Amino acid sequence: MEKESFTFFKDLVEAPSPSGYEQPAQKVWRERMAAYADRIETDMHGNCIAIKHEKGSPRILLAGHCDELGFMVNYITDDGFIYFRTIGGFDANIIPGRRVTIHTKNGPLLGVTGKKAIHVMTDEERKKKAEVHDIWIDIGVKDKKEAQSLVSVGDPITYPVGVETLRENLYVSRAFDDKAGSFAVGDVLRLLSGKTFKAAVHAVSTVQEEVGLRGARTSAFGVDPKVGIAVDVTFATDHPDMDKKKNGDVRLGGGPVIARGANINPVVERTLIRAAEEEGIPYQLEGEPGGTGTDANAIQLTRAGVATGLVSIPLRYMHTAVEMLNLQDVENVSKLLAAFITRVDDSTDFRP
Repeated sequence: MEKESFTFFKDLVEAPSPSGYEQPAQKVWRERMAAYADRIETDMHGNCIAIKHEKGSPRILLAGHCDELGFMVNYITDDGFIYFRTIGGFDANIIPGRRVTIHTKNGPLLGVTGKKAIHVMTDEERKKKAEVHDIWIDIGVKDKKEAQSLVSVGDPITYPVGVETLRENLYVSRAFDDKAGSFAVGDVLRLLSGKTFKAAVHAVSTVQEEVGLRGARTSAFGVDPKVGIAVDVTFATDHPDMDKKKNGDVRLGGGPVIARGANINPVVERTLIRAAEEEGIPYQLEGEPGGTGTDANAIQLTRAGVATGLVSIPLRYMHTAVEMLNLQDVENVSKLLAAFITRVDDSTDFRP
């Protein structure tokens, strides 16, 4: 990946954006898209929409959600300890014993998630499943009054860890789900620069996917596309404890994952596969027999229906602070979408 693109990728992933508080990451995305889009707008929901060749046809929407998992300040004890609620789906067992950043009106504030030390637990407590309401955040204050001078109920919270190289093209970070997808749909506009194509392209960095596919629903309604392709992450199954009989065969470095099934328009699916094969882009397939838990689900059901596709980035350890991906897969997603767009015009009949 080019240095400038990687800087954008890293800055986007590391900018905090728990659902409902997308501004820092969206600001990074808007600034980058200014170099490649003909026009950029932000709707009332917070979705950022970068538009290229606006008067073209058909209208294509590309969606990658920019929001990440997080927490929210819920209650402050008399002693100044903070209890919280989760934003999105967490495994409570991996929350304790971590640094967190509370995003306050006065700027970021460091805290740590606390839990009784294992040395003083009873045998019954050691076997008990972790519950979010039993975990607190310690910001090192003496009492509630001091805590309230620093934080407020409703303040968002994220893990502070950022992008690091593991080996060659493998990277780890929090929030690759799905800022990697948000990056990928934006990078499509860069790849389309100087190319001839018929479609109008609306690349959207969507919001609030982790709490109900909300941004995809509103942005797809507003854009009113004929074709919509969501870019998200999917479960890599190339590590221990993943059952390929249940979850399929998906590998880091194996290329973009093209979904097939009820949520997917067959013409979109076939065109994506043809584009990959003609351009020499590696790809993988996954079967999705019903609706998917991605923006593709909301896009397909917008208005009278949208011809929808889903292209995913293989990811290990989803919804943890150490999500892992292969950067070549991210690059190939953008290349695949750009190749798809150049193969679509008004003569393409997307009716199944």
